[in-house]
Amino acid sequence: MKDSRLETNTAVAEPQVTLNDATTAELYRELLLRIGENPERDGLLKTPERMEKAMTFLTHGYEQSATDILRGALFDVDYDEMVIVRDIEFYSLCEHHMLPFFGKAHIAYIPKGKVIGLSKVARLVDVFARRLQVQERMTREIADAVVEAIHPMGVAVILEAQHLCMMMRGVEKQGSMTSTSAMLGCFRESAQTRNEFLSLIRRPGGF
Repeated sequence: MKDSRLETNTAVAEPQVTLNDATTAELYRELLLRIGENPERDGLLKTPERMEKAMTFLTHGYEQSATDILRGALFDVDYDEMVIVRDIEFYSLCEHHMLPFFGKAHIAYIPKGKVIGLSKVARLVDVFARRLQVQERMTREIADAVVEAIHPMGVAVILEAQHLCMMMRGVEKQGSMTSTSAMLGCFRESAQTRNEFLSLIRRPGGF
């Protein structure tokens, strides 16, 4: 007898997401009601609209492309020493609790014929920070974007951040700092190159 189970398509379909007709501001107004607030009182009258604008700003990285950001700022150079942009401030939202985490990014690469305009390195960080994130993934996304743009000999990215989901709730540890790193190419393969980068970002004033 033929087993009918063998004829069943076992592929799991992607869940279909539908949006209701409520505006984002109306959803925030409902949220205020659900937590026991009165959205009609003076201090909260415009809060749903403010929340909508704030969230739009804090997540505008979804509408940006790292490729587009970097495309107009790639330059041919005869230079093969380490380039470091350090202490790039960033603010992001933890995807687990949608609470902020914030800190500094340090990015280095050793070029192989091309460099990135310095201001674009900072903008690259914002492309990925302005999304719902986890710090570990954001670190690797930045490194991969640099590799894709200029194919350097190596890339190093370190993020140091404080997470309000740890500071305001849960363990409530106010002084905690999370560090993540991505070392690619010669930064992974060469301890000397890696240690030079780490030494330079720790040195007051840099070089």
